[in-house]
Amino acid sequence: MKEPPRLDIIGSQVTAAPFDVLMEVILAWAKRRQSKCICVANTHMLVEAYQRPSFKKVMQKADMVTPDGMPLVWMLKLMGAKKQNRVAGLDLMRALCQRAAEQNISVYFLGSMAPILQRMRKRLLTEFPNLLIADMEPLPFRPLTSAEDRHLIQRINNSGAGVVMIALGCPKQESWMANHKEKINAVMIGLGGAFPVYAGIHRRAPSWVRAMGLEWFYRLIQEPRRLWKRYVSSIPLFVYLALKQICYRCWSALF
Repeated sequence: MKEPPRLDIIGSQVTAAPFDVLMEVILAWAKRRQSKCICVANTHMLVEAYQRPSFKKVMQKADMVTPDGMPLVWMLKLMGAKKQNRVAGLDLMRALCQRAAEQNISVYFLGSMAPILQRMRKRLLTEFPNLLIADMEPLPFRPLTSAEDRHLIQRINNSGAGVVMIALGCPKQESWMANHKEKINAVMIGLGGAFPVYAGIHRRAPSWVRAMGLEWFYRLIQEPRRLWKRYVSSIPLFVYLALKQICYRCWSALF
């Protein structure tokens, strides 16, 4: 299957294709248990890549970078991807679980905390009773030892999982996926905050808030102490860089 094109947004390559097209590509990889990395990108992630060359290299290793957040969708549409829609982590997770259940693809859930994973399992088996859950495993907050990491890789590969959904937070989960590419025989997807939302710990913004590109503000209201520094440092810079890119594109088109 031909892989979708990518377009540059403030120096990062974001995959430009509708949600359903990306789903088909991911499922094709998962059936073959190919070692792939998928980054679910928002403005914060792109600013991290812009500011940190080491993290930019991590994102460049990704096989797919989906546009999670309306600002990225708007940018892709401005650059010609007229049919682009949002590919958010929670939507991707639920759609993949549904399709994986239909196609007998096993899914491994990695990261977060045991109570969240337990609540997720209960809801997953209610919504998708035929879903094959290979395992659900939290990870310690400290780095794994070499032996622990080898055993984790072995457990995942022996489980037969075609998809590994990872919740370690950005940029930790993206770096983890890059370091485990060609070691883990599955499609790895960094889902960040999707786990606690699906488990019912956090509430998701209403659809009209998401459509306006204000989900970040909704999340800020829920977790102000954790998120305010991130948003203050990333959102204004993203807006500046995006406007700069748009102006340069318009200027180049004129001359």
